[in-house]
Amino acid sequence: MPVKDSRIALAHGNGGRYMRELIRDLFAARLANPALDVDLDAVAVPLEGGEIMLTTDGFTVQPLEFPGGNIGSLAIHGTVNDLAVAGALPRYLTLNAIIEEGTEMALLERVVDAMAAAARECGVAVVAGDTKVVGRGECGGVYLATTGLGLRQQGPRLGPGQIRPGDRVLVSGPVGDHGAAVLLAREQFGMHGELRSDAASVLPAAQALLRCPGLRFMRDPTRGGFATVANEITRMTGLGLRLDEAAIPVSDPVAGVCELLGYDPLYLACEGRIVAIVAADEAGHARDLLESSGAAPAPTIVGTVEDAPAGVILQTTLGGERMLDELEDDPLPRIC
Repeated sequence: MPVKDSRIALAHGNGGRYMRELIRDLFAARLANPALDVDLDAVAVPLEGGEIMLTTDGFTVQPLEFPGGNIGSLAIHGTVNDLAVAGALPRYLTLNAIIEEGTEMALLERVVDAMAAAARECGVAVVAGDTKVVGRGECGGVYLATTGLGLRQQGPRLGPGQIRPGDRVLVSGPVGDHGAAVLLAREQFGMHGELRSDAASVLPAAQALLRCPGLRFMRDPTRGGFATVANEITRMTGLGLRLDEAAIPVSDPVAGVCELLGYDPLYLACEGRIVAIVAADEAGHARDLLESSGAAPAPTIVGTVEDAPAGVILQTTLGGERMLDELEDDPLPRIC
């Protein structure tokens, strides 16, 4: 490719020829989207009409590459997922890349290639962006920031205000895979395994759930994991949640990593899962929709919304109860 440097230099962010070549020959060429005009300050995109939904996010994962993905695919999937669980069909993304001086060009190529593949998979286009280069030691190699634009799809109106006592809590698959995979990828604990991140688009699963009339709410449990989403629901609604620990899917490798290192899998990040609240009489239907669509690996009903003071109660496998408190300290920094 025309970009011949093996590492990023500060000149790649100075607004001159090196920066222009980096954007043109790496980002624009590999994202391969005709609407990505690197000469304009703003771009016009067609929309069919309807209610527009907008999201923005930042990504600072360490290490930049991990089993199951890298920061590039994570950025696309994470942005698409935020729109999908809000009931939107993602269409367009913008990208801001902050790159550290000295970053290997080959690594950056892998990140952008993964980003392009994820965008094609999700049916979205990166249509605008910006690039900055900072000095050595001023960031963790590559930081990415995105904005996502989509159209709200037909279906039930979603939000915490729709949640009612008696509703059921559904999880689309095993929790904690991403956080545990990143832990192993850091190799600072002397542990190795075959565990892969669950990082993926949840758009197919979200679209399947939107066909359920009793769907009330969806959220993707990223930073802080499933337990944090559960606490957010109780905070937003003023209602309680009662969860069944035995019903919450946790894979054996994740459980093993957490047991050895003292982490709680319920607080570890997921990057390809949905937590949904569904009317009690539609919960089985919602689970069946996910199973029949093939969009979720193990959808499970794991709890109930209660007309009780806000808080999350976990019925343990030992027959007792404990509160799942809101996360205060970050148990695993920089995982998304």
